[in-house]
Amino acid sequence: MKKIFSVRGILTLFLLLSIGFAGVATYYKITHWGFSINPKEKTDVWTIDAHISFTPLPNENIEVVLATPRNGDEYKILSEDVLAKGYETLKDNVANRIKITSAPRKKIQNIYYRVMIYDNAEVSGKLREDAPKGKPVVHFEDEQQAGMAEEIWELAAQNTEAVSDTQRIILLFNQKPLNPQVDAFLPVKKNQRIMSDLIINMLAYKGIHARIIRGVKLSERKNEASADLMIETYENGKWIVYDKDTGNTGLPKDFVVFQRGNVSLLDVSGGKSSKIDFSVMKALSSSFKMAGRRAKYEDSKIFDYTIYNLPMIEQNTLKWLMIFPLGILLVVLMRNVIGISTMGTFTPMLIAMSLVKTGFIPGLLCYGLIIGLGLLLRVMLTKLNLLLVPRISAVVVFVILIMQVLTTIGYNMDFRIAESAVFFPIIITAWIIERASITWEEEGIRNSVKQIFNSVIVAIITYAVISSAYIRHIMFAFNEWNLVILFIIMLLGTYTGYRLTELKRFSPLVDKEKKQ
Repeated sequence: MKKIFSVRGILTLFLLLSIGFAGVATYYKITHWGFSINPKEKTDVWTIDAHISFTPLPNENIEVVLATPRNGDEYKILSEDVLAKGYETLKDNVANRIKITSAPRKKIQNIYYRVMIYDNAEVSGKLREDAPKGKPVVHFEDEQQAGMAEEIWELAAQNTEAVSDTQRIILLFNQKPLNPQVDAFLPVKKNQRIMSDLIINMLAYKGIHARIIRGVKLSERKNEASADLMIETYENGKWIVYDKDTGNTGLPKDFVVFQRGNVSLLDVSGGKSSKIDFSVMKALSSSFKMAGRRAKYEDSKIFDYTIYNLPMIEQNTLKWLMIFPLGILLVVLMRNVIGISTMGTFTPMLIAMSLVKTGFIPGLLCYGLIIGLGLLLRVMLTKLNLLLVPRISAVVVFVILIMQVLTTIGYNMDFRIAESAVFFPIIITAWIIERASITWEEEGIRNSVKQIFNSVIVAIITYAVISSAYIRHIMFAFNEWNLVILFIIMLLGTYTGYRLTELKRFSPLVDKEKKQ
């Protein structure tokens, strides 16, 4: 029991709990908010433009009503707006229709509706509450046409591979070449609306309720084209969507629904010769940026209290702060587990952060030059027997002067390596010089150079980790893992065994005991 309630036991328990919490939080962010491990991953954002044109009727008020997409499982709406100068716009979020009104006008009118969507995904048929009532209405011109419809259904029934009657009739009407009997039944003029109405009528003949879905297929080649149509039938207690050309079921991810059923796509009052055309354009956006919007859409209250809802300036600052714990863990491992002595506890971490800002090679060259010149000055100041505070202050001023000279030279000679000097922490650099000089005096130049060299090695290892865009992204997007790092560091603080360098150091004694 004492071991369980010891400091190490309690810290181990908290470490396991933190791992569980971080794992659940990470899973939730990935599955529900759409966070990605890859910082370069992109999300498709589609822009759909609807162009409405019509000729106004004299002295009549204008009212345009347009069916619009709704947020759902198929896709999410990023933004939508209407460009109609001088018109009043009212959005009905329940019916998902936009009403655009104006006083009488004279010239041909052009109104534009734009919607941006993302996360479009394929969705199969779902149970709906709007189950149809009664029997579907059949529209045939005469008994002869009805008789031909019966013969067409007999031909369709021969397709045993189709999964439903709807699919059989769609495949029969799209067969190439057409069966002569089917060709004689189909109208001379064929377009997607006429063919869709004919399929719905044929299904009604079999007692199957069906309706048209109007929308837009997401294709960058679509420019000023009419709405695309699909067919939705009510079968086995649910509505099932069919592609009117292939008979495939399910609403594809490249189809955005604007209107379904008997509700019209566009109503224009006070105008004639109305027409609506659609254009589609695709853009790429950062998946992490879209994940923020997705999270706000899914869990707005939770997301409001996360760091991802902060202004971008604060987020950029936190991106660097979130990587600090990982760098600190590396320093702890190097010092307490491996046993590498450095010039100051977290000096390597600060050097590594500076190298990220300056660049690896330019930063190392400037760091070496500043430390070298600073040590020479420190040796000269030692002979003057100055007090501690004035001595360190003189070193700080000298470091600033070195940075000033290097930056000036770099600017005039286009020598970018020197310009990186301004990124090194001035006070920390001065303390490194002071500590190195004290070590030089007390333990000799060898130990002083060794500690500086070790500090640079640890800084390089830390730099290799924190300079990775992937790691910085992961530590910011899934910052709950910093809690795990905290308890790992605390557990390492309870370690009292030999360091790896000490094992090597005392290995001769072990060999001597074995020989005895």
